[in-house]
Amino acid sequence: MQKATFAAGCFWGVQAYFDKLEGVSKTAVGYTGGRTENPTYEKVCSRSTGHAEAIEIEFDEKKISYRQLLSHFFKMHDPTQKNRQGPDAGDNYRSAIFYHGASQKKQAEEMIKELNASKKYSKQIATTLEKASVFWKAEGYHQKYYKKHNVSCHI
Repeated sequence: MQKATFAAGCFWGVQAYFDKLEGVSKTAVGYTGGRTENPTYEKVCSRSTGHAEAIEIEFDEKKISYRQLLSHFFKMHDPTQKNRQGPDAGDNYRSAIFYHGASQKKQAEEMIKELNASKKYSKQIATTLEKASVFWKAEGYHQKYYKKHNVSCHI
């Protein structure tokens, strides 16, 4: 199994989207990319931690490639918005790819370059590329929130 970590706004909707993909075996929502240890939802929402709401994905490369995950990532949110998705604003809702290794970084850079060149979007991609660091799993009530409460986010 391989890992991928993405941030694309409210993590409830992002998890709901990726859980539907064949080849994704496990997902967890949490916080990453910041400077605070053991962040809580309340602290992350205060925008004082630098963390983004993110999803960590375990996937089987024999069933879905990292490039395919990237394609889904760029399709399921607006990657041209800086620090916002839908009604959610702040660096905790930024569009970010937290790459695990040089291969993932290269693939993400290539896809961003391709998307910018394609003019698919009216603006340039604002998604940041950040080296994966500690992923702090969110509180239990956030895991699979969409199933527990039948909600959908901006996705």
